[in-house]
Amino acid sequence: MEVLRAYKTEVDPNNAQRTALLKHAGVARFAYNWGLAKRKQEYEETGKSSNAIEQHRQLNVLKKTDFPWLYEVSKCAPQEALRDLDKAYQNFFRHVKNGEKPGFPRFKSRKNGIGSFRLTGAVHVAETRIKLPRIGWLKLKERGYIPTDGIHVLSATVSESAGRWFVSVQCKQEIEVTQA
Repeated sequence: MEVLRAYKTEVDPNNAQRTALLKHAGVARFAYNWGLAKRKQEYEETGKSSNAIEQHRQLNVLKKTDFPWLYEVSKCAPQEALRDLDKAYQNFFRHVKNGEKPGFPRFKSRKNGIGSFRLTGAVHVAETRIKLPRIGWLKLKERGYIPTDGIHVLSATVSESAGRWFVSVQCKQEIEVTQA
């Protein structure tokens, strides 16, 4: 039987990796805020708004001219941030439909901490380290906490709290079911 599991542990980045992590978090925050502003503007003008896929295409077009610094980070960071914005809108409309108190998506601020970002694709886990796209191999503080055998890594979410960096790895894992 396959189950989804997540393993969260602290990483020990060097200075160059810490800078790359900060850039990725900043790009994710920028993409989320850009997408939210764009959706609000589109809704005011036309009564409709775009989804994450359309906004990612728009951002890719603007990347060449207006935002060339987005090429310094993995393409997954802004893409996943726009998917998070999509999920926030779905949650908002679900709460409105159910008659609950809705919480409209808000802009992300630098004052509330550095934030987090999610990466998908070529994430590789070893016993003492993890490899993230465009960042490289990061040392893990706990040895052997994330299993390396029999898992398929779906995504890695990197977050910062009180100056310490953490990675949460979501993976599919095969487990044996025993019947009593």
